Amino acid sequence: MIKKGLKVKILAGKDKAKDGEVIEIDRSNNRAKVKDLNMIKKHVKTTKEKKGGIFSKENFIHISNLKIVNEQKKTKKTEAKK
Repeated sequence: MIKKGLKVKILAGKDKAKDGEVIEIDRSNNRAKVKDLNMIKKHVKTTKEKKGGIFSKENFIHISNLKIVNEQKKTKKTEAKK
């Protein structure tokens, strides 16, 4: 199960074979955002409170295109003493 904070690898799309950390999950649509991957451009109009411009932000990726990266260290098997 993919959870927030886990390291994942992208299996499909423009960022294929890249690793990143899950920062947000949308369970109703089975999608997740990965930090600094699948970036899109967002055009924002200027208002009285905010300055407009073009901003980059992460977009959602379907969880079927993500694979959890196992970061557990492998331990050496200890031999039984005879």
